[in-house]
Amino acid sequence: MRGADSRTTQLASERFHIVDSGSVIMNDTLTSDVVGQRVEVNGERATVLFYGPVPPVAGLWLGVEWDNPERGKHDGSHEGTVYFKCSHPTGGSFIRPNKVNFGVDFLTAVKNRYVLEDGPEEEGKEHIVKIANRPVETIGFDSIIKQQSQLSMLQEISLRNCAVSRAGDKGAIAKACPNVREVDLSVNLLSAWGDVVGIAAQLRHLEVLNLRDNKLRFPPGAPSPAGVFPALKVLVLSRTGVTWAEVLRCAVGWPVLEELYLESNGATISERPADVLQMVKLLDLSHNQLIDENQLFLIAYLPRLEQLILSNTGISSLHFPDAGIGCKTSMFPSLQNLVVNDNQISQWSSINELDKLQSLRSLSCRRNPLTEGSGAQAAYQFIIAKIGQLHTLNKCQILPEERRGAELEYRKAFGNEWKKAGGHQDPDKNRPSEEFLAAHPRYTALCLKYGAPEDGELKTQQPCLLKNQLLTLKIKYPNHLDQKVLEKQLPDSMTIHKVKGLLSRLLKVPVSDLLLSYESPKMPGREIELENDQQSLQFYSVESGDCLLARW
Repeated sequence: MRGADSRTTQLASERFHIVDSGSVIMNDTLTSDVVGQRVEVNGERATVLFYGPVPPVAGLWLGVEWDNPERGKHDGSHEGTVYFKCSHPTGGSFIRPNKVNFGVDFLTAVKNRYVLEDGPEEEGKEHIVKIANRPVETIGFDSIIKQQSQLSMLQEISLRNCAVSRAGDKGAIAKACPNVREVDLSVNLLSAWGDVVGIAAQLRHLEVLNLRDNKLRFPPGAPSPAGVFPALKVLVLSRTGVTWAEVLRCAVGWPVLEELYLESNGATISERPADVLQMVKLLDLSHNQLIDENQLFLIAYLPRLEQLILSNTGISSLHFPDAGIGCKTSMFPSLQNLVVNDNQISQWSSINELDKLQSLRSLSCRRNPLTEGSGAQAAYQFIIAKIGQLHTLNKCQILPEERRGAELEYRKAFGNEWKKAGGHQDPDKNRPSEEFLAAHPRYTALCLKYGAPEDGELKTQQPCLLKNQLLTLKIKYPNHLDQKVLEKQLPDSMTIHKVKGLLSRLLKVPVSDLLLSYESPKMPGREIELENDQQSLQFYSVESGDCLLARW
């Protein structure tokens, strides 16, 4: 951007000046209130924890703790004297103040980012002056008026990694940018919630605020004056170090907040929200690895919570003790989308519990012990069968025939166990044990839906130890009756894509042209499409004696 360095010089306040490296630094009027401020040195961010002399070397020093502990050399000690304390033994350094970038105010960053992008000014409107022995290009008054007009039209501002550290002059932001609705302040040098309040108080229409990767200090008392965030709907506080208690204190000032992102803060849910966060629809708690099942009870009655993201939190089980077998829980009444990827869920009882959620429609549970390994395909089917209201699993839509196949497979796979526990085809004699019903709470509903399993249907394999079975299938071609009907033995684990590949070689037809479906003697007159190339024959409950139909 033309003249960026000169504008930084021109717009910085008197507390700042430019050193040879181009960093913005504080002058010799530094005071002890510099402690706690965020700084940048050669692209690395740190927090100032000390300001003063470090004998025997003359002069004043800043003691900093780096965000990246590999950048430091010690823990805040020098020759036996502790000047400050670091959370990591090599997280600290002593640096001369003139090597440190203390950042710029919000409006300076906005002008550096958005002003002077229109190209050359009219001839005669520019001239060169020297400030601090550097050439500075000044712009004509017509251009300044035009630029101010452009800023006033901005509705979205992105200042990611622009070294913003403070609000600046009171009222200046409101005057220059009155229409802003979205602000990205991620990866900056904001050091305290008060800095954020100073900016937001001047943006009355602010709806979206991203503060990710700013290490913020929060006041112990009242967090901010009332009415600072009247329109805020989306707030990102990921990687800011905020605690749950601090969130609840600040949330008093977020009356219409709908989305709250708290990823990677090392947080635990320590108390129940009382009259706050009542409008929140999305809550992201991912990568907070100290959260457990019991903590979830504290947020279970947020009335409008529709999406809950719990990836990589270390959760190993889920339980809703207020509801019995086959009943719906009063917890999480509006929860539609649950994400529990990268956790330690290993028991089917947790999946059974999810069927108790009255509004659940979408679940993502990748990379859990329950869904990994050789039984992953069977696990996918059984999750569908166990959660009757689910529409989407791992971001894939569950088609009606997929659900039907999964439920039939589940019903057959556990048929022998059902019989041993007291199940019977005769309704008058059907008395499965409480232990079986606790392990398979939807089994009775599946029997009512499809009928009790016949003896010939029952499988002897355990669900997650199913071995490949060879299916004897006929293959017909409804649109090419001159083609000879084939009979093939195919493993039930064979994917639809591989079946198409086999037929492509036999028929000399491109894979992309093939459409597959199947018919079963058990369902006369019905044809079931094999739509998902990544699913197996087993997934669609294809059995020996069925007929594959290939069209092109």
